[in-house]
Amino acid sequence: MKFSGFKDIIAFAVENEESAIKAYGDMSKKTQLPGLKEMLLELQEEEKKHKKLLQGLTRKKVESLAVKEVTDLKISDYLVEEPPSSEMTFQDLLIFAAKKEQKAVELYSTLKDSVDDLELKKLFGFLISQERSHKLKLEKEYDKHVLEED
Repeated sequence: MKFSGFKDIIAFAVENEESAIKAYGDMSKKTQLPGLKEMLLELQEEEKKHKKLLQGLTRKKVESLAVKEVTDLKISDYLVEEPPSSEMTFQDLLIFAAKKEQKAVELYSTLKDSVDDLELKKLFGFLISQERSHKLKLEKEYDKHVLEED
């Protein structure tokens, strides 16, 4: 994947956020479980906020971005993802969503390694930390609602 500059990277990241917004929205329409529907709509809102943040980024603003180190619980790394369906359980959703966030982390990490521009590296680092924080939230929910119940 090749980008001609900052604007291309932002457009690509915004596209990824739009895809996530649509995916969470589509899943929320398929589920009959109120708690699961609520969780999907919350995830959709987080992705909308992320998209808006990206759309407002400029090269100048990248300089001031705080790239936080985010803990990776690695819970979902060892779980099998089921394709989304109307029969999806809360556990299935958490796994699916965490895996989706992990794929975004891996994509942005690969892209970060492919550029030399320090500002672009920082931008990708920021995107990675955002996706990792989403994954962490999902894994904490999994730990709280699935692992503690077993």
